[in-house]
This record gives sequence, C-alpha cells and structure tokens, in this order.
Amino acid sequence: MARIVFDLDGTLIDSAPDIHLAVTRFLEEEGVATLDLPTITSFIGNGLPHLVRLVINATPLRIEHHARHTKRVMEHYDAVNGQLTRLYPGVRETLNVLQGQGHQLGLCTNKPSAPTRAILDEMGLIHFQAVVGGDSLPTRKPDPDPLNAAFAELGEGPEIYVGDSEVDAETARRAHVPFLLFTQGYRKSPVAELPHSATFDSFAELPDLVAQMMADTA
Repeated sequence: MARIVFDLDGTLIDSAPDIHLAVTRFLEEEGVATLDLPTITSFIGNGLPHLVRLVINATPLRIEHHARHTKRVMEHYDAVNGQLTRLYPGVRETLNVLQGQGHQLGLCTNKPSAPTRAILDEMGLIHFQAVVGGDSLPTRKPDPDPLNAAFAELGEGPEIYVGDSEVDAETARRAHVPFLLFTQGYRKSPVAELPHSATFDSFAELPDLVAQMMADTA
C-alpha cells in the first residue's frame, strides 16, 4: 500500500474565510482599511509569516513591525479557527476509503502545528499517522524536508503527495515524488504550468487515481 501525504489549506479544508476574518480583525485593530477575501486567499500557501508580510505590503503597515504583527494575527486566528472553515466535499469519505484500503495517510502543511491539530480535531479528521506543521522543522515547504519527514513517519511504501498549489507542486518536484493536483483549491497559476502526475476536481476521483498509480508502479 502507498504512503499518501496531503496538504491541508486549499486541499482538504477551505480555511480562507477564517484566515480572512483573523486578518480583518487585526487590520481593524490597527485602524487600517481591510482587504477582501480573494486578496487574502491569494496570500495563502507559504505560511503565516509570509502571509503577514504580503498584508503589510498591501497596507500602510510598516515591515519593521512584522514579528509583532504576525504574533497578533496568529492570536486572532487562534480565536476564530474553525468558525468558518469547511471540508471540501467528499474529503472525509475519501480519507475513510483510502485508510480502509490500507494506505498510510499523513499531513504536511505550512500552517503551525497547534492550529493544525486544533482544526483537525474540530473537523474530526483522525486519519493521519503523521502530521508535520510549518513549525515542526527549521524549514517550510517548498523545501522538501517537511514532506520527506512526513513520509518517513509513515514507514515503507510508494509515495504520493496531494496538494492544490504552486508551493505544493514545487515541494513534490524537489522531493522527487508523484504529485496529485486538486484543482479546486488556492492555485493561482493555470494547471498546465504546474508539474503534476495527475489532476482531480472531486475527491471522489482520488481513490481510483491512487489505484491507477499503484498499478503503474507495480
């Protein structure tokens, strides 16, 4: 059976509304005009410090206060995490199927570990034998080390990475692992511009894609 590692935000969950709410509360607190949901969604993918840097660049806030602003946005996010976040359709059912087939499932995200585990608990996602967060190692995706660490925790077997974004595609490329691209997440580039082994629009398609990849490598 395979070792399958998933990204989180934009792949399994649509967390952009909660992240937007946290940033909105922070900007209101700072007396700065807020940013709309599509703008904040476009900032997601490289971890919270990078997102806050983009928020600062898009507002009159000063970059020298980046560390303080990041801490405050994280506090707001911890307060709202799970309020507006939703699973993408079919996620729970697909994870149940893959786990029932004997695949080892892991998670690799640039979200910090504490809010990652909080939202997994909130969503009832108990399927993962390995969870690597954005603060688990000194580096984050697209560095391949976090993804490799997640695979290592899952033992032996063919490796498959599932994600939605440019960061995920680059992570898989650097780790030299097959990449399944979920097309309904936070991707900004055309599908054709991202290296991938296959794409899927619905999680109902994923078990068959995994089975096909397993057959191709047998």
